[in-house]
Formats: sequence, structure tokens, C-alpha cells
Amino acid sequence: MQIDQLIQTIAIAAIPILFAITLHEAAHGYVAKHFGDMTAYQQGRISLNPIRHIDPVGTILIPIMTLWLGGILFGWAKPVPVNFAALRHPKKDMLWVAVAGPVSNLFMALCWALLAKFSGVGGEYAEPMLKMAQIGIQINVVLMVLNMLPLPPLDGGRVAVSLLPNKQADQLSRLEPYGLFILIFLAFTPVLSWILKPFINASYTVIRLIFGS
Repeated sequence: MQIDQLIQTIAIAAIPILFAITLHEAAHGYVAKHFGDMTAYQQGRISLNPIRHIDPVGTILIPIMTLWLGGILFGWAKPVPVNFAALRHPKKDMLWVAVAGPVSNLFMALCWALLAKFSGVGGEYAEPMLKMAQIGIQINVVLMVLNMLPLPPLDGGRVAVSLLPNKQADQLSRLEPYGLFILIFLAFTPVLSWILKPFINASYTVIRLIFGS
């Protein structure tokens, strides 16, 4: 991709990427507060202000690189702090805190799909609106699917820890210090793409069926 095309794509992609990452993290904090953990609230992380959630590498550098080089568009924000011990029912409530992020991405993907459907009424702005909506669908679907992998500290890992019997949950939770390194290693191999693509494609199919396009 040429530099001028990259700059144009970044300008269009900035809003959907920031919304996808910001709402994902804010959703975790809001649900954690609902179930008794005030950590994120006290640190001002239950906010739609993207500055509170931006990670220079995950929110800026990685999305730009994936837009430039192609492949799966993804990124991350600074994780919202959650003290699971402060939840009223830590093991059970962990599931709802974890799943809140991917659910927010699902909601946003559907909203962007709705915008894509009606982008044709945008006149001279129809093409950039459609492009923005397509990027919004892509980043939210990827974040939803990626985060549901059953690998701590991803949301799917938290869900698995919540659902598994105590012994197996404890064994899985011990992977958490190494989970990010495992994910980065997989990202530099075709394996992560092999794992994610069937679920990503299935999500796109469902969205197309819902919106008839």
C-alpha cells in the first residue's frame, strides 16, 4: 500500500478502531463495577474517552502495521484492571466480566453493518462511509473472535476458568503469565490465522444473513 493510500485508510479506520477497543475495555469495567469490583471505576477506566485506554503499541502501531501489510486487522488497549477477588461471587461473576468485552464488539459489528447497509444514502460520502463501516465490522469481529480463545488472559480464558471445575480451572489459570507470549508467537505463524479464520468467516456469514447483503 502506498503512503498516501495508507494515510487515507488510517483516517477512515481511526474511529472504528478506537471505538472497538475503547468500548471493549469500558464494558469490562462497567460489568465489574456492577458485580462489586470498583477498581476500574476508581481509576477512571469506565470511560468512553479513548485516551484513557490507548496502548501505544496495541492501539496505534499494530493496527497501522496490519492495515499497511494486510492480513487480519487487530489490536488491543490497556487492559482494564479487575480485582476478581472483589467480585461478589468471584468464580461465577468472572464469566460476565470477561464476556462483556466480546459482546460489546458483537454489538458494534452489528451497528457498523447497519451503517454499511444504508451507506448508499450518504451521497458523496457514501464510499468513505462504506469503507469505515467495513473496517468497523472487521475489527470488531476479529476482536470478538480473538478474545474468545480459551487462553488466559484473553476473555475466553477467563470464561473457561469460570466454567471449569476448580482443579482444571486452577491448572488453566497458571498459563496466564505466559498467555500473551503464546499469542504473540502464534501471531507470527500461520497457526493463529488457521484458528481464527473459520470463526471470523462464520461471523461474517451471520451478519450478511441478518442484513441481507
